[in-house]
This record gives sequence, structure tokens and C-alpha cells, in this order.
Amino acid sequence: MAYIDLNCDMGEGVGDDSALMPCISSANIACGYHAGDEALMEETARLALRHGVAIGAHPSYFDLEDFGRTEMAVPEELLYDWILDQIQLLQAVCARAGAVVRHVKPHGALYNMAARDGSLAAVVACAVRAADPALVLYGLSGSLLISAAQRVGLRTASEVFADRTYQDDGSLTPRRQPGALITDVGRSVDQVLHIIRRGTVASVSGVEVPLVAETVCLHGDGATAVALARQLKDTLLHEKIDIRAPV
Repeated sequence: MAYIDLNCDMGEGVGDDSALMPCISSANIACGYHAGDEALMEETARLALRHGVAIGAHPSYFDLEDFGRTEMAVPEELLYDWILDQIQLLQAVCARAGAVVRHVKPHGALYNMAARDGSLAAVVACAVRAADPALVLYGLSGSLLISAAQRVGLRTASEVFADRTYQDDGSLTPRRQPGALITDVGRSVDQVLHIIRRGTVASVSGVEVPLVAETVCLHGDGATAVALARQLKDTLLHEKIDIRAPV
């Protein structure tokens, strides 16, 4: 049976984590720099444990005001410390809950910048390796973050998106541009099936862009998030595509 990982950003104080958790296989937990705090981190980790969901750290720039979505020019040494601090904090919280951090997925502006900036990608990868070389690093499929992680010996999970549109170069359409988000549940499910079956995604201009798909991101803060998660899970299982975290 084919399989895919379904991941969702959680512990951000938005969305319905309790309804989403049964539908996914990996949870990316906010580490306090863009959302969340230790109490919410532990609550989310325990919820993931109850549902057998793999736990990951979701580090970001220090940006509570704009939810980690503002691009920043941060000295590499400071950024390294920020990322390592967030991962280690979640590791400590999870240890108290009897859980283990399995992966790391950068958030927001940090994710997007590391996808296209090789130096920044290297900082992220080195910080993740320092936290635990067994961690899996999630990054945009085909991006510089994936290649940087592989160069330092990390396992990776190439990520695609159910509810975002793509540009011709395989990058995500910036959120502030019209049409960046897919709000129709059926269209999102169709996009995921298209990617899994064909290994490509149709860009906003209709170009078929090659993609490696090992994990699918579901954003938990949208109005249709729960409906999408449930329908996508049901559809994948109906199509004999198993849902499980990277091993």
C-alpha cells in the first residue's frame, strides 16, 4: 500500500486541534516564538500522544506580532540560537509528558526564506542537527532547505500543500497575493491526489511542476480546516493510500 504523511501546525491557539488531531499523522507544535507557550505545548503533545501522532517542533522567527510571517534579517549566530532554543524547549516539555520530538518544520517566513536562501537553509539544518541528528527536517519539496539538510546528514520529508497554490518554479504563491489560498475543500483534495498520482502540481498558470511528495501540510487555522482534514483522510484511505509519519 502507498502511504503519505499528513502534518498540521498546532499549539498555536487557533483552530480546533482536538478535532484535527485524529485526522493527521504528524503535529508541528509552536514553540513560543510566534505562538503558544509551555502549557499549550504540553497540552498539544499529550493530545498527540493519545492519538498516536508524531510530534515535531515548529520554530519561527521571534515574531509574536505578525504570527511569524514577517521576513527578517537576523544574524546567523542569533538565528541558530533561536532555532535550537525552540527545539530544546519542546524536547524538555515533551520529556515531561512522556513524548519524544521526531521532526522539525520551520514556520512561516523562516520556512519560506530557508526554501530559497542556501545560507539560511544551512543555519536551520545545522541547528536541527545540533538538537538531535535523528530528527527529520520537513521542508518545501525541491527547495534549498531539503538539500541543505541532506548535506549535513539529516533525514528529510519533502512537503507539499493541500490548501496553497503554486508558482511555475515550484514555490508557493505568497499569502498576500490573490489566489494564494485554496478554500474549496474538494479542490484541495483533488490537488493532493494529483500530486500523489502524477508527481506534479498544476501551477497558477497551468504548468505541471514536478514535486516529490512525502508529507502534506494541512493548515489548522482556516475556516474549512476540519472539513478538509476529514475529507482528505477519508479519500486517501478509500484510494488505498495509508496515512503515517515518516519512519
